[in-house]
Amino acid sequence: METWISFLTEVGFPIAVTFYLLHRIEGKLNLLIESIHALPDKMRD
Repeated sequence: METWISFLTEVGFPIAVTFYLLHRIEGKLNLLIESIHALPDKMRD
């Protein structure tokens, strides 16, 4: 049982932090992609 708890604390925390950061950055990446797609239209004007 102690092995599982040790495993979850050592591996579970970095996994949770990674998913949290990926979730936060996803919205910003989508905004960046939209801006890049709109760039040619803005350059023509």
